[in-house]
Amino acid sequence: MSADYGDRYVFEAEWYDTVACMLKKFYLYYYPSDNTVELFDLKTRKTFLRRTTCEGIKAKDFYVGTVITIFSRCIKITGYADACTKTKLETQLQKLFVLLKPDVTDKMGEILKAIINYDFHITNIKMIRLTPNDITECCLVKDVIDKTSVINYLTSGPVVALELLGQNGIMRWQELAGPEDSEHARSTAASSLRACYGKDEIHNAVYGSKDTETAMQELQYFFPDSKSKNKGPKNTATLEKCTCCIIKPHAIQERLLGAIIDDIQKAGYTITAAQQFYVNPINSEEFLEIYKGVLPEYTAMATELQSGPCIVMEVSHKDKSLNIVADFRNLCGPMDSDIARQIRPNTLRAKYGKTKVQNAVHCSDLPEDGMLEVEYFFKLLDGF
Repeated sequence: MSADYGDRYVFEAEWYDTVACMLKKFYLYYYPSDNTVELFDLKTRKTFLRRTTCEGIKAKDFYVGTVITIFSRCIKITGYADACTKTKLETQLQKLFVLLKPDVTDKMGEILKAIINYDFHITNIKMIRLTPNDITECCLVKDVIDKTSVINYLTSGPVVALELLGQNGIMRWQELAGPEDSEHARSTAASSLRACYGKDEIHNAVYGSKDTETAMQELQYFFPDSKSKNKGPKNTATLEKCTCCIIKPHAIQERLLGAIIDDIQKAGYTITAAQQFYVNPINSEEFLEIYKGVLPEYTAMATELQSGPCIVMEVSHKDKSLNIVADFRNLCGPMDSDIARQIRPNTLRAKYGKTKVQNAVHCSDLPEDGMLEVEYFFKLLDGF
């Protein structure tokens, strides 16, 4: 997205005003030439924010489905407000479906880091188990002599389904993934994902949409919109000997998803379920109710949790005798990121958090909360 595409882009956007307890709808104007924004309130038909520069926002941050922070207000972009913006952006930004195959889910963090570093936005994520029906329905197996081997491989364990968005996304994905045959990839594209993580032509680490038409069909199947009768594949929550970890919206927006998951996996933990959620104000307050009247930051914490997409994970450990909740809390570190940096500099909150509220991750506090918090998201909110 660059200045020569025209002088402005117009999006439909919304912001939940917690003071007025009201959802406000806007036209959000973005001017690439000088990196300025303007907000027009659709109800009052008046300018809400005059055209101004907003720190920390770049052209590539503007796409449908994202949440951007404009002067501490979390504004969600819900659609294009004119055909010109839609045409210009959709020809440049392409969505695609990507699958991390069963034998690389333990390297999920590393691979997500590589995807983010290649300038893709991860706009949705869900750990699932594929069924033979999913595979044939979506034609994930084509032109392969031994289809049975491929189906057995893809159904052998959890996989990670991703929705990616990027400039010339399909072509760029093919560059990042490398040739289908991992052996061939190692000799011709040594830094590609298949060269680094694949074994051969079947066990080749990742799958990605071949073209935009296939991408739309795959995304609709695996990440159906709320109007669809199809609810998509189930999550993989085990609800056994687990704790809950939530990567907060500010950390997702700062593109820290891969780094945080990589640290969790390298510390010896297993992620047994992962999914993106948009938490509404009611659920946000309900989930954090335990802190109401206990922490002065409760309201700010609830506001942060509902400010954009968050990634919720069920975390477990192969050592079943471990007190998983207490042990994982040690990896996260003190709630206040400034204190964490002073006394526990290698913890997640020290490395990736900013304040006591924007402290990168939420983790379960009490032994009995681990299972309850995982259930809250994966059973109650996801309609298990």
